Amino acid sequence: MALLSYLNEFNRRHPWSHNDHYGRWVAGQVVASGARHVLDVGCGTGNLVALLRRRGATVTGLEPDPATAHTVAERFTDDPAVTIVQTGFAGRDPHRRWDAVTLVAVLHHLPLAPTLRELRGCLTPGGRLVVVGCYREAGSADLLASLLAVAANPIMGLVKHPARADAPPLHMTAPTADPQETLAEIRAAAARELPGARIRRRLFWRYTLVYDAPTGGSR
Repeated sequence: MALLSYLNEFNRRHPWSHNDHYGRWVAGQVVASGARHVLDVGCGTGNLVALLRRRGATVTGLEPDPATAHTVAERFTDDPAVTIVQTGFAGRDPHRRWDAVTLVAVLHHLPLAPTLRELRGCLTPGGRLVVVGCYREAGSADLLASLLAVAANPIMGLVKHPARADAPPLHMTAPTADPQETLAEIRAAAARELPGARIRRRLFWRYTLVYDAPTGGSR
């Protein structure tokens, strides 16, 4: 217990974002698909939006928290290729389709199967869905991955945030929720709603999902 307490304090003093850690990977997946118009669901303070813009994408960001939505809108106020809408996923334009849709640590806040189904409908033919998600730990494989993450987390903290911090940065203050579905349950739901989706367990309590919509015909 003393060791865990020490690690928690150390991690608090050297904060870094597990979600931003996968930002470059997400942006790379989007660019590789050839997407031009991207929907970022739960865009937060806009770190992924900035990565996507640097790669030439036009981005619509959805952010339900009023203060955060105001902050990210101000961040991109001079960029006409970025549109920030203060709303959650349910408040998106229901008639709009995007070349790519991204969600980072957002899906576990939403009902899994219905949301996957709706996300599929948000894509243009050939469009790509990219998810970095959280899952509920269950079983020995999850325990092993968690132990590896616990060991690596302080090392990453020293590398990414060597200076001691008194408080977490703004982009790490969003409300959190414990995931309800296990990785096996997420895989099963994706198999039903997103045939062909590619799911991988990742380090730091995350998984990734990539789904490419059919290029033509009915979905």
